Amino acid sequence: MAEQPCLGPPASPAAPNPQTHPRDKWSKKMDFLLSVVGFAVDLGNVWRFPYICYQNGGGAFLIPYTLMAVFGGVPLFYMELALGQFHRTGAIPIWKRICPIFKGIGFAICIIGLYVSFYYNTIIAWALYYFYSSFSGTLPWASCDNPWNTPDCTNYFGKSNVTWTNFSRSPAEEFYTRKVLEIQKSGGLYDIGGIRWQLLLCLFLIFTIVYFSLWKGVKTSGKVVWVTATLPYVVLLILLIRGATLPGAWRGVVFYLRPDWGKLLSTAVWVDAAAQIFFSLGPGFGVLLALASYNHFHNNCYRDALVTSAVNCLTSFLSGFVIFTVLGYMAEMRDVEVEDVARDKGPSLLFITYPEAIANMVGSTFFAIIFFLMMITLGLDSTFGGLEAVITAVMDEYPQVLAGRRELFVLGLITVCFLGSLSTLTYGGAYVVKLLEEFGAGCSILAVVLLETIAVSWFYGIQRFSHDVKAMLGFTPGLFWKLCWVAISPALLAFIVISSLLDQPPLTLFEYQYPEWSISVGFLIGASSFICIPLYMVYKLVWTPGSLKQVRSRTDNPTAPGATKILYGQKPEESWLKQT
Repeated sequence: MAEQPCLGPPASPAAPNPQTHPRDKWSKKMDFLLSVVGFAVDLGNVWRFPYICYQNGGGAFLIPYTLMAVFGGVPLFYMELALGQFHRTGAIPIWKRICPIFKGIGFAICIIGLYVSFYYNTIIAWALYYFYSSFSGTLPWASCDNPWNTPDCTNYFGKSNVTWTNFSRSPAEEFYTRKVLEIQKSGGLYDIGGIRWQLLLCLFLIFTIVYFSLWKGVKTSGKVVWVTATLPYVVLLILLIRGATLPGAWRGVVFYLRPDWGKLLSTAVWVDAAAQIFFSLGPGFGVLLALASYNHFHNNCYRDALVTSAVNCLTSFLSGFVIFTVLGYMAEMRDVEVEDVARDKGPSLLFITYPEAIANMVGSTFFAIIFFLMMITLGLDSTFGGLEAVITAVMDEYPQVLAGRRELFVLGLITVCFLGSLSTLTYGGAYVVKLLEEFGAGCSILAVVLLETIAVSWFYGIQRFSHDVKAMLGFTPGLFWKLCWVAISPALLAFIVISSLLDQPPLTLFEYQYPEWSISVGFLIGASSFICIPLYMVYKLVWTPGSLKQVRSRTDNPTAPGATKILYGQKPEESWLKQT
């Protein structure tokens, strides 16, 4: 492919801008690795992958999933780590050195990060509420003898001759919907009701933890992830062993892995595989750029990309066994098929289905406590990464204003996120969470990743980028990686975006059908972040002085006159070291 005007001489990559204050670095290599793993391995690995896997052919789904990871997810994961480590800056100012006219990508990433923080931390707050409720001799979702239960509540565990109908509701489902959410007090998005003060307190505690983990930078967050990134694996192992010993567990495993080869002929299966790997690994959120920017210049980010992405994918696969051994047990107890138990997806799988099974195990209180503790730590890791991406991007963009004021800026950002989350704490807050989850970071983030890949591979230039990697690692990326960056990964992303836009299934939650106007609002939410990219392009073209040809040269070319360059004959790392 012909290289675009954004290219400068390959031998003179743009150097990082001078920094008045020395940039933080990770205290240890493991701080960085655990932070990346903690961000990539989130609640979606536990609730989304198992559901998508069995829905799309069981064991057969692992074929498209692996192919999409190899040709799409991992190459972009590697690209973002390398970009962040070489340029040592956040998602907004990095475009000054790559292709200035694409700087709107950085602003779009920050807006998407805010949208995610508005709903994702509320899900962690729900987990905290469950965690608190688990400290009791009998779990509150174990029976139908509570004030919030209805006549439809049906408890079939330990009882015979219990008929399960389409109207039946388990104690766990009624605890989640009628006690935790109190969604019965909401008429839908037209009438979301007042704020649940208990959830407000839980969210306040969550954001307090987040603030004191991020306020000092990677020096503090790098220590916190030693707990939050490792504890989930201990809990997953305990739950896997316990699940494997339950009656009927084998039914769940067979259902999870039984291959349906005919599914591979469906386009939807390949779209789901690609979407799952991109959302799971998380390129495009600016997190990998931010975390890698605190690395040492010669850190082997190539090996880091392979190790952390492999850990992420294996964790998703392991989570499937943890979930489906329990679903098999529930099917055995209900005397129904596993597919009838496994119809729930998303948060319902974690807040209804799994807690229901835990409530009827020996030692239910212990298993409930560790399960929800695992959910809290999984969520916190991802929140750390998502907000660090915004913090790094904005502070690097405005160092004159924010340098030395990180604690105050983080406090302001956390306050904005807290206020933006208030609508998700209402009686109808679950409807808002679903809307933000579907549209806040759906097609918009995939479109942002697509443009980011095109800007780096086609405008900055694959040869220039390869030269940057060689300056750090001592070797040039192979032909496979270059092909993925230039053609294969962008093609996969374009395929997902187009397929997602053409296939928009009706949005429902708890049998509530979202009205048409709410879908329009959702599209506006998604467009509000992506629109930053063309708006910034127009702004640069209009306000940059000179003829159109001169403007194009200045806005496309990071090595135009006046841009910071590495001196001829000077090693990139020498220029980098001088600015620390």
